[in-house]
Amino acid sequence: MKIHEYQAKEIFRNFDVRVPEGKPAFSVKEAIQAYDEMGSETVVVKAQIHAGGRGKGGGVKLAHNRNDVESLSSQILGMNLVTHQTGPEGKQVQRLLIETGIDIEKEFYAGIVLDRKEKKFVFMVSTEGGVEIEKVAEKSPEKIIKEWIHPEDGLTTNQAKKLGDALGLKGSQLDSGIEIFTALWKAFNSLDCSLMEINPLVLTKNDEVIALDAKINFDGNGLFRHPELSDLRDESEEDSAEAEASSYNLNYIKLDGNVGCMVNGAGLAMGTMDIIKLKGGEPANFLDVGGVANPETVANGFKIILSDPNVQSILINIFGGIVRCDRVAQGVINAMETISVNVPVVIRLEGTNAKEASILLEQSPLNFIVANSLSDAAEKAVAATNGGV
Repeated sequence: MKIHEYQAKEIFRNFDVRVPEGKPAFSVKEAIQAYDEMGSETVVVKAQIHAGGRGKGGGVKLAHNRNDVESLSSQILGMNLVTHQTGPEGKQVQRLLIETGIDIEKEFYAGIVLDRKEKKFVFMVSTEGGVEIEKVAEKSPEKIIKEWIHPEDGLTTNQAKKLGDALGLKGSQLDSGIEIFTALWKAFNSLDCSLMEINPLVLTKNDEVIALDAKINFDGNGLFRHPELSDLRDESEEDSAEAEASSYNLNYIKLDGNVGCMVNGAGLAMGTMDIIKLKGGEPANFLDVGGVANPETVANGFKIILSDPNVQSILINIFGGIVRCDRVAQGVINAMETISVNVPVVIRLEGTNAKEASILLEQSPLNFIVANSLSDAAEKAVAATNGGV
């Protein structure tokens, strides 16, 4: 689950992470009121959407007086903000953050994620703050300094000091850096976060290290431990199909291709998408139906996939372990009898009772394209796009 910058900064405050004074605003009137209450002459008017690159897209502006706040708020609220993370379709700005200006000496980057390869969390910092970290990783990976955190040990003071040293912090600057790194880790660990990113993290003219930006994603599997966080969800920022899939307990992510995918298991789903690309196609989605492939689940899967007008064929790839292939086949047949599927459907079933499943599909009056391997299935799904057979 993603949240807005202003919400993340409120969480930071609760964990004693230093952030600028700021107030959210949902209208121009509220923006002006926030400016009046803050009493700061210079403020920053910041668009609030679930995407980075807002400044480059025109969603972050400096206001030097009350009139500037009114004018800039009017411009940014309601605009369709396009960034490198939104894609060309952009996102409509429905809320703002009005924040006091900060005298910046230096800009840094800081982030915490799970490193699955190392089976540890990794705390990253870089002197290249304010720059897209993906570009830094690609062009200057040596400028990203990493400290791996064992879950049982947490971030140690020595590790926090190493991070500060890597940024060139000295004296009171270093003390401030150690303090904020420790607080960030505490927030990340306490709330079951999957990602925490501050870009930029800044050193002020007063030698304080402050989180000028804030991005937090929460691990959905841990939200049951933090019911209060559900109030922070903004469904208007989520893809409508992804939100609907979540209500069906389906794991769905929309992509830009035209081959719809329905698979059981995240690893198999990713492998399926890779093979579609190897066969010259482009996957339209990631859809993991998990261990349940009954008629209702399959029907909901079809509904979600077909909500994307770009889908020209569907590949169902199920490996039957605990879930028997014949039950999956019957689920697909029953689902297609209740929902209109107007694109070719390629089915590959392997594993427990796969032969029985093949018989069910062959005897069905429905027009399936049955594949005998994953490679064959991908070839047929790609061929079936654009009116192919």
